[in-house]
Amino acid sequence: MRTRPWLGRTVSGIALLGIAALDWLVARGALAQFYSVPVTLSALGDSWRGGLATSILSSIAILLAPGDTSFFGRLASSVAIVCLGLVVGFIFDRERRQKSILQATAEQLSSVYERVQANFEGMKRIERLSAIGQLSAGLAHEIRNPLASIAGAAAILRRNDKLEEKHVKCIDIIAGECTRLDGLLTNFLDFARPRPPHLQTIHVDSVLDNVLALANHGLRGKVVHCEKQLQPGLPRIECDPEQLEQVLLNLTINAIEASPDYETVTLSADAEDGRVSVRVIDQGHGVTSAHIDRLFDPFFTTKEHGTGLGLPVAHQIMTQMGGTLLAERNSDKGMTFSIVLPAKRGDA
Repeated sequence: MRTRPWLGRTVSGIALLGIAALDWLVARGALAQFYSVPVTLSALGDSWRGGLATSILSSIAILLAPGDTSFFGRLASSVAIVCLGLVVGFIFDRERRQKSILQATAEQLSSVYERVQANFEGMKRIERLSAIGQLSAGLAHEIRNPLASIAGAAAILRRNDKLEEKHVKCIDIIAGECTRLDGLLTNFLDFARPRPPHLQTIHVDSVLDNVLALANHGLRGKVVHCEKQLQPGLPRIECDPEQLEQVLLNLTINAIEASPDYETVTLSADAEDGRVSVRVIDQGHGVTSAHIDRLFDPFFTTKEHGTGLGLPVAHQIMTQMGGTLLAERNSDKGMTFSIVLPAKRGDA
């Protein structure tokens, strides 16, 4: 790769003028061999064309310089200088091409290595998720039966009108915790054995409207504004609308919980290169760079009372629909979660 060709031209030009001045004024044609210096510099910095141009100028200076050297001697020196410029220029041009080829090959190998590494990490994640899913399914079934018995026994005890108030509170606590654990077990089963998607061709606009309506009802006292931004003329996508709504609602609620009051959560959608991207953007505290790669790992959570299954379940749902779920930090503050799905072919 050439760097600063103007610098090589300037240096070779100064050297050529200096040698020509000394040859004409002092040496009187005796410095013909020194013209090889600017010729070499020019060929080195500006390819064989620069070497040829400088060698031609040097040849003219040699032929016209005063002195006692014969014309044929000067002609031989001129031809040698021209040959030198061409040979050196071609040699350096070949080295530049080889360097460029090697650099391109190194970049391709680096890109291939990154893809292989990403595939390897994906395979490890799939194996880990499969093992955890099987374990979760087994535990969920084993725990749900005695949990149902506990909840049933608490309901029977609750029917007794002669219970003291403190006993009633204890039974209510038991029933409430049974309900919470049952919801957690349901998350386990959703993660372990998500139902296959029922694919339909839809416009994403309707899904976003449903998500915003549900999210606004679940603000839980927070003063957060939710808005929608759509690129005009979005193509349709092939997905399971119910599952897509579930994933987007999960991401939107997470964004609302992470946002301070009076901030905005944005749901945007745009299309590029045959894909439709739906983004949930918040202005919250974000996630540290060290935790970004772990967001989709089961049971990893940054919430105080989180289960660490919401994002892994969402990731698994999107994978089954042939899409991807990505997470990245915003440049200023907050996070952006992106769902990418292929657009319907031939749809505009």
